[in-house]
Amino acid sequence: MSALASFYDAHLTIAGHPITWREIVGNGFGFASAVGGLRRRVWAWPVGIVGNVLLFTVFIAATFDAQAQQPLFGQAGRQVFFIITSVYGWHRWQQAKAAHGGGDDPAIDPRWATARERVAYLIAAAAGVLVCQWVFSVVGAGWPAPRWYYWCDAWIFVGSMLATYAMARGWNDFWLAWIAVDLVGVPLLWHSGYYPSAILYVFYGGLCIAGFVTWWRATAAAPGQQLREKVPA
Repeated sequence: MSALASFYDAHLTIAGHPITWREIVGNGFGFASAVGGLRRRVWAWPVGIVGNVLLFTVFIAATFDAQAQQPLFGQAGRQVFFIITSVYGWHRWQQAKAAHGGGDDPAIDPRWATARERVAYLIAAAAGVLVCQWVFSVVGAGWPAPRWYYWCDAWIFVGSMLATYAMARGWNDFWLAWIAVDLVGVPLLWHSGYYPSAILYVFYGGLCIAGFVTWWRATAAAPGQQLREKVPA
């Protein structure tokens, strides 16, 4: 058996529940990426992609394995979106840093989304939750899950998409979106048996509060500034 296959199958048991090392390590990369985002470092994006790939394998496995934990279709699907959006964010922040002359300064100057941008993403989020909860309920029709389960999964999926896009754009709003996701994500992940993810999301919540304050102060220190690079959207 190869080292990769051994890692894929490796797990430990906590309180009678099997936990894969992929879930633990993937969340570790995710937490490191969040720290990089707080510091506005370009490396946050590729580090996050590694975590997304690992976590995708964790959540999608439940879709095909009848003995696996209860599936979270939104959790699996959002990892794919994270990877796509992270490539966009990685490219955008690299452009920003290059336009600023490189160096060790943060890649971007954060800002608040404009009123027009905020209305647009809130409408998109509401529509997305309505559509996704229906899709998830249809896909998961064979699983004994209550209706509220799919509404929560849809909220996490859409909120995560919004937060990642807003981070790529350099909006302070993305921290608030992550906090809203965590408020639903922590109890849902715990209910579904994904304990490492649930516990880590508690720490994510604290990190999001710290990140919000850090970006807010950076915005206040440079009023009226947009993304430092002035690159096209």
